[in-house]
Amino acid sequence: MAKSDLDFDIPIGDWVEAGVDWIQDNLTPLLDAIADGLDLIIDAFENLLLFFPPLLLAALIVLLATWRVGWRFGLFAIAAMALLFGMDIWKETVVTLALVIASSLVALAIGIPIGIAMARNDKVEMIARPILDFMQTMPPFVYLIPAAIFFGLGKVPGAIATLIFAMPPAVRLTNLGIRQVSTEHVEAGKAFGCTSSQLLFKVQLPLAMPSIMAGINQTIMLALSMVVIASMIGAGGLGNTVLTGIQRLNVGLGFEGGLGVVLLAILLDRITQSYGRVRTRAGPSLLSRLRRWAGRHPDHAAVVD
Repeated sequence: MAKSDLDFDIPIGDWVEAGVDWIQDNLTPLLDAIADGLDLIIDAFENLLLFFPPLLLAALIVLLATWRVGWRFGLFAIAAMALLFGMDIWKETVVTLALVIASSLVALAIGIPIGIAMARNDKVEMIARPILDFMQTMPPFVYLIPAAIFFGLGKVPGAIATLIFAMPPAVRLTNLGIRQVSTEHVEAGKAFGCTSSQLLFKVQLPLAMPSIMAGINQTIMLALSMVVIASMIGAGGLGNTVLTGIQRLNVGLGFEGGLGVVLLAILLDRITQSYGRVRTRAGPSLLSRLRRWAGRHPDHAAVVD
């Protein structure tokens, strides 16, 4: 690359390459352990889903959709299952679903605690916010490069790239949900003698759950979109069907793979959204719940009325 007339060069690329070389030279055992653990999780979900006969698994998905969303969406789920079987992409759909579930669970297991730490400490939020901005603005294809370098080709690097790309919404919305809990609720919990951890789990997290569920929903949707892109490094599933259609200029095959992704995205989106809506239904007030808890733990409760 030609230098500008200013003769001013910042060798960012050289620094990145040096960092990659250092990681490969010094952290290979850690990378292998991460790869083995993630591979175990992915295989467990894939084997579990493939263990069920296809029609039985499809029936379970339809029943779940009907139970969580309603009979109209249940009819849509039946039509979606029929299309997936009719297009002969059921196995690819199951592989994609397993990869999305595994990646999303790992992303949530890392992201939600980080979001909690951000909500409870302003310094952690100050450090994490620019990192999250960087993660969300980086083009998704860029994540494939370090994933392939450090973990090779296959499902594991695809899952690594997916969970990194999909993690920020869970972190941000967990932080936002906890910070939006009113001071009155927090003070009521403290008045009833809640410790810091009890205040988090009995007051802040329950009240922040709609926001957290929205973050979970967005994480799953981003994971599904990234899984398709990750087919370029051997992740397989529906993304591989789309990629094969592109490579062969086969519009029909590419459309079938894309339609399978759309159907799976709608099913996952509506089902996960239903859990967030259930949390917002009217129920016992926080004060009532705290009083019941104080009655069961009189040693930790203050006398407040």
